[in-house]
Amino acid sequence: MNAQPRPFDDFRALIKAMPDPDEAAIDAARARQAELTKPIGSLGWLEDIAKFLAGWQGGAPHVDAPLVAVFAGNHGVVAQGVAAYPASVTQAMVANFAAGGAAINQICKTFDISLRVFELALEQPTGDITREAALDERTCAASMAFGMEALAAGPDLLCLGEMGIGNSTAAAAIYCGLYGGAPEDWVGRGAGADDDGMKRKAAAVRAAIALHREHLNDPLEVLRRLGGREIAAIAGAILAARIQRVPVLLDGFIVCAAAAVLAALDERTLNHCMAAHVSAEGAHAEVLRRIGKRPLLDLGMRLGEGSGAALAVGIVKAAVACHNGMATFADAEVAPPRNVRGER
Repeated sequence: MNAQPRPFDDFRALIKAMPDPDEAAIDAARARQAELTKPIGSLGWLEDIAKFLAGWQGGAPHVDAPLVAVFAGNHGVVAQGVAAYPASVTQAMVANFAAGGAAINQICKTFDISLRVFELALEQPTGDITREAALDERTCAASMAFGMEALAAGPDLLCLGEMGIGNSTAAAAIYCGLYGGAPEDWVGRGAGADDDGMKRKAAAVRAAIALHREHLNDPLEVLRRLGGREIAAIAGAILAARIQRVPVLLDGFIVCAAAAVLAALDERTLNHCMAAHVSAEGAHAEVLRRIGKRPLLDLGMRLGEGSGAALAVGIVKAAVACHNGMATFADAEVAPPRNVRGER
């Protein structure tokens, strides 16, 4: 007798069907770089970024339609005094995004990036993870599916961000559930927790891990029990981008919690992702080490909103502009180095 399908089954199947990058496109990008008017490798990481985009986009790299997708959700764990702001601030910030008054609006305007904000039942916080699961499996799967809608606009580079009072506690709980260690290893200041707030955050993570301990061997259970709607949606967006071979820029501490869940399911799941920056949230550097990502930027930021990812678009655009716009040795009638075309 066949077991009844579960809401998470479709996502497990998608992970098994993930496409790989186009190796021919990577080879073509590498060959072009060898012909450009510069010493080989002299643009360093910019050359790697161009090859990375070429592989996932299946041709000449381009950033014509970048999108910042910000997912917003509320968290029941706020009842434990873990946040410096009330949950109502989530809705207020979503309104601020809509009015163009947030930092992410200014960064998107600077680098000509589209911005979309996705609200996830802000009037209905998740369960308090110290007392119950944040989400049931069906709701978590629905949130992941909702996140996949970020790809409907057809971006050629997806930048992921979040907004949610209390979500740094949820993210810390996810890391503790995935990686172990003490709660104090993973909690940080978030949106401005003082020392007493840090103690409450650690206590909440400790209580959540103790309550859900028997179910934390499955990363998707970690996500639904300890996470939130916006974190689940981000996981869905990352997975949809992989299926559609759209490169992704990961933002900070909370976005990477969704990424860490996927990496725990299959370490190849994040091959199409770059880490935009390393957050000032203390544990983020360790998270990046564990998911195998080197950050493009280190600016001491911990704002969220996709702000670090949006800033990194400027670097990616510069990499693409150099790759596509520079003259070749033949174009410029410059003699190439011997190791490009052999002895002269």
